[in-house]
Amino acid sequence: MIEVWTEKYRPDTLEEVLGHDHINDRLKAFVEKNSVPHMLFAGPAGTGKTTSAIALAKDLYGDDWKQNFKETNASDDRGIGVVRNQIKDFARTRPVNADFKIIFLDEADNLTSDAQQAIRRTMEKYSSNTRFILSCNYSSKIIEPIQSRCAVFRFNRLEEDDVKQYIQRVAAGEGLTVTTDGVDALLTVSEGDLRKVTNVMQAASIRDADITEESVFEISAALRPEEVNTILEQALGGQFKQARDELSALMIDRGLDGRDVLKSLHREIYNLDISEQAKLALIEKMGEYEFRIVEGGSPDVQLESFLAQVANLEN
Repeated sequence: MIEVWTEKYRPDTLEEVLGHDHINDRLKAFVEKNSVPHMLFAGPAGTGKTTSAIALAKDLYGDDWKQNFKETNASDDRGIGVVRNQIKDFARTRPVNADFKIIFLDEADNLTSDAQQAIRRTMEKYSSNTRFILSCNYSSKIIEPIQSRCAVFRFNRLEEDDVKQYIQRVAAGEGLTVTTDGVDALLTVSEGDLRKVTNVMQAASIRDADITEESVFEISAALRPEEVNTILEQALGGQFKQARDELSALMIDRGLDGRDVLKSLHREIYNLDISEQAKLALIEKMGEYEFRIVEGGSPDVQLESFLAQVANLEN
């Protein structure tokens, strides 16, 4: 049986959670005082929101944590029915060897408005024996009555040193060798998302125990910084057709999504030898083209149009 590394290397205690020291210190204080408020964890994917919630439950309840902790993913169960049935049923039962239970709603920003209103009423009714932890990428999608009842914790992308520490931990645990350029590649493709780091390392290790820059970019189907820089420099130099053909070939060869390509282009714009005003103009155009792709525009056409804007730029 193949183990899922994202679960295998998930910390068991708050002490082991990487980064977010200011958040971990407050969560540890809640455990010490056996007093946990309703909480809202907001931030990008793969930054430790679910891990922190589970680690909190393990520290708080010990061996009884599974009986006192219920995790629900709102992406799958997003309607009012799951609130009226699963969540209420769990909330009304008594905790096991504890003063209260914890209900963890992952990706709560996917809950419908009616479901969120039902959650709000449930939080009020069962506050004596149940605490809610809501996790979301965008806190603005959580209704204000819920936000006002929660202590809000903002999770940011992890720092490079924390990601490198995690890479070393996984490599040591699996007997892997990660080259220096392989570490840099993992930092580039993950953008602080430890879940993505883990998945790429597991996929790359199946073929070779030595993880290199080449294997990372191949597995993640991402563009190398130097490839992106070459395309942008060609477009800036008036070689639009060459830039377009090279980008098109890379997209076909690696099966890249239009939005992923735009993210790669976005990272390298800041490294171009052009004025700050020119960079500002490109970023503004990039936002417009990403919106068009999201709304259903052809990625190929939109990316070519963006390269045309780069070629016409007065820097």
